Amino acid sequence: MSAQFIYLDHQATTPLAPEARAAMLPWLSGPESIAFANPHSMHKAGRAAAAAVEVAREQVAALLPKGGRVIFTSGATEALNQAIRSVPRGGIACSAIEHSAVFNSALASGAAVQELPVGADGLVNPEAAFADGTGLVAVMQVNNEIGTVQPVARLAERAHEAGALFLCDAVQGAGKLTPPEGADLIAITAHKLYGPKGIGALWVRDGVAIAPFVAGGGQESGLRSGTLSPALCAGFGAAAELAKSRMEADFQHLSGLAALARAILTRWTVNGSETARWPGNLNLRLDGLNFPRLLSDCRKIAFSAGSACGSGTGAPSRVLSAIGLEPHEARNSIRLGFGRYTTRDEVETACRAIEAAAQEQGV
Repeated sequence: MSAQFIYLDHQATTPLAPEARAAMLPWLSGPESIAFANPHSMHKAGRAAAAAVEVAREQVAALLPKGGRVIFTSGATEALNQAIRSVPRGGIACSAIEHSAVFNSALASGAAVQELPVGADGLVNPEAAFADGTGLVAVMQVNNEIGTVQPVARLAERAHEAGALFLCDAVQGAGKLTPPEGADLIAITAHKLYGPKGIGALWVRDGVAIAPFVAGGGQESGLRSGTLSPALCAGFGAAAELAKSRMEADFQHLSGLAALARAILTRWTVNGSETARWPGNLNLRLDGLNFPRLLSDCRKIAFSAGSACGSGTGAPSRVLSAIGLEPHEARNSIRLGFGRYTTRDEVETACRAIEAAAQEQGV
């Protein structure tokens, strides 16, 4: 990252890995090449593009449980909508801290929606009771705002015991943690694991029936029509393969960065569990903090108050409210997101600047 700017907002998006960019470039060629061909065409160039798509599909599938198939989508939002709206089911149970792509899609489905509460630690009770008639349980693997890692394995077991399917939003966990083996449906996106924006995937367990979501030419086995981009697929696949190979190294690197940040920001309180969390996400609060002023004073540092999807609304974070924070406490919170390419010097510089700016506010 440039010495003039420090990026600590990796939950919003991640930079494109050099390996992913290299995989994409051949498929972005101009008229001097045939690599721009439509992967759904039957001629030689089309078959070559289709082969690249299938290689990428295998690379993405390697991040997910065995015994399922990968459907490429435009991103996780589309994948989650497809899972929620096209799977036969009764009521929907979802956690109080689900991403809006799950929460709003569930509400829009017309089904009865049960909200599963979380404790002050930001965790769903794995033994929470599901309402009668629940046909789909949706709980994310890692929360995007506070980084808590949910007990999805047990929740999936209990969903199956209740005769329901289990949907997992694994956007923040894919390529970083072991995949949720008990899930029936998993949504991921490339740009949260150092791949390109504009492509994601829905993983569907073998035997789980889903309906077509986008009508058209019948691509993706008739489940999601539309011409696939070989370049985006190739970038997604390369990023997935790299993430799988670096999973332990990335975890150790981010754990070190989180420990360094906590050693500097000692006055700040962690929102959510101190232990059941992804180390690349540090959500902190400091009583009396004025976040807009802090962001202005630290304009050479990219960090946030929470989800990029909810920024600018003026309303307190739904996630922070769900863990019991008062509106003023939620507004006193910041989210620092570390990534693979973040350096210790960047974290130290940023955290010292944030602490100094907070002290300038008199808090």
